[in-house]
Amino acid sequence: MISKLKSNLFLALLVIAVQVGLQTTTSAGEAVKVHHKTVKAGDLDIFYREAGPKDAPVVLLLHGFPTSSQMFRNLIPALADKYHVVAPDYPGYGHSSMPAHDKFEYTFDHLADVVDEFTQKVGLGKYAIYVQDYGAPVGYRLAVRHPERITAIVVQNGNAYDEGIDNDFWKSLKAYWKEPKSKEKREALRALLTYDATKWQYTDGVKNVDLVSPDGAAHDQFLLDRPGNDEIQLDMFLSYGSNPALYPSWQEYFRKHQPPMLIVWGKNDQIFPPAGAEPYKRDLKTLEFHLLDAGHFALETEGDTIANLMQQFLSKHVIKK
Repeated sequence: MISKLKSNLFLALLVIAVQVGLQTTTSAGEAVKVHHKTVKAGDLDIFYREAGPKDAPVVLLLHGFPTSSQMFRNLIPALADKYHVVAPDYPGYGHSSMPAHDKFEYTFDHLADVVDEFTQKVGLGKYAIYVQDYGAPVGYRLAVRHPERITAIVVQNGNAYDEGIDNDFWKSLKAYWKEPKSKEKREALRALLTYDATKWQYTDGVKNVDLVSPDGAAHDQFLLDRPGNDEIQLDMFLSYGSNPALYPSWQEYFRKHQPPMLIVWGKNDQIFPPAGAEPYKRDLKTLEFHLLDAGHFALETEGDTIANLMQQFLSKHVIKK
């Protein structure tokens, strides 16, 4: 018990360190101020980070599992000199409301509903989206619903094709999708909610682990360990099985609407390997494609590279309206 309390205290202190952060400056030498806000979406409090001029083109950052908008803590100020950058936490993640899983339907459809309402509440009419991991099925649902709102897409290890989820990592998840009422199949996935699993996502496939701050994994795990959050995550693992059936509609959206797309993919990711990045080439005419020597959370080690590629890409394809 004492050991667990010490561990939780250590994680809490790291969370505080992350939240305090460091002052960042724009290329013009002006300090970037990242605002931390909350807005109502239905009965939920949705936390979000925001920076940059309100009249600038909007970039909406959509996070993955098991993290939150904290994964964009360094990218936000890197873009905020020219763009209005907004990064929400989904319900059950980060600092947004976390209703119990028997009181709220934790599915990708429902998360997309909440994010859709969120964008309207904060006045986002048109926006480029950055999607990673869970951010892809959330973001692509928004794009199919409102193609007129999407100005561009940045994809970082986010899947829309069957080729990207046919590796060993997905075997236990697919077994659960086939038997959703199986307690055994559900319980087998709890191993993905441990601190070791979270650290693995941050460090696996990284050439120089010294470049990975421990704060990200500690922040994520502190929030994952909240009572009841494990059941939320297990529900989301089940709901991920709803995404492959939608891949054809997402691909049709790509072909029909041809959003400008930038791919910045960590090529050493065992969850979403580069096999999932290659098929985008079939459907997009305006595509910039980069495989980076990074893992699942490529921003941790290649954040400067990604920010620079985004600045160049967005300056060419995102028009202020």
